[in-house]
Amino acid sequence: MVRTISNNEFRFQVPALDEAAFLFDFDGTLVDIAPTPEAVVVPDGLADTLRQLRDKCGDALAVISGRPIDQIDHFLGDIPFAVAGEHGIAIRHRPGGPIERAALPTLPQQWLIEARALVEMYPGTRLEHKQAGFVLHYRAAPEAGAALKKAAEGWMHEADGAFHLQAAKMAWEIRPTGVDKGYAVSLLMQAAPFEGRKPIFVGDDVTDEDGIAAAKRLKGVGLRIPTDFPTPAVFRSWLSMLVGQER
Repeated sequence: MVRTISNNEFRFQVPALDEAAFLFDFDGTLVDIAPTPEAVVVPDGLADTLRQLRDKCGDALAVISGRPIDQIDHFLGDIPFAVAGEHGIAIRHRPGGPIERAALPTLPQQWLIEARALVEMYPGTRLEHKQAGFVLHYRAAPEAGAALKKAAEGWMHEADGAFHLQAAKMAWEIRPTGVDKGYAVSLLMQAAPFEGRKPIFVGDDVTDEDGIAAAKRLKGVGLRIPTDFPTPAVFRSWLSMLVGQER
């Protein structure tokens, strides 16, 4: 029988730690959103809380992020057992293991050329190139958001379904179709130490909706900031409470 852990402050329950697998987004979930990806700060105490959580849930702890895996390693080191980067395009199933990459369509180089020219036209915007796509950031230039979207929609007309446009927080991301955080959740849950557990996925963005849906399909729990936790700080406090309740 699954024992639940709850608190009157929250309107949901989760399986006991020895029954659960935890899969978390990074930016805006474990850590606060920063003006730039490089400016993110890992709060004091988070590393210790995550280490305790991993110990109590039998290593079934993963981070599933839009960032490349090496960036998650930079911020969290060897704390998560598994890491999925680039929204599931790259997955490392265990510490020190190989990084597996999904088969993907080739990104048209002309799009990158046009994207670089576009961000030069709008000061404050930024191009983030990923192996299988790219992101147009406009947090520092919100007035440019509509123009960036229009350009991205033009590229999508040429994509013939191989790529799609994903809205993110003050950004537009061009991504391969069919590989997302739900895909990563499903793959990770097929192998030890995640297999046979109930997934608990927590995210904060529209890009996390696929992970939330996948966790629910697998009879687990999908939670979102700010719907279930008002801020990342509250979520971190809940995690601390969670590991403190199960001794």
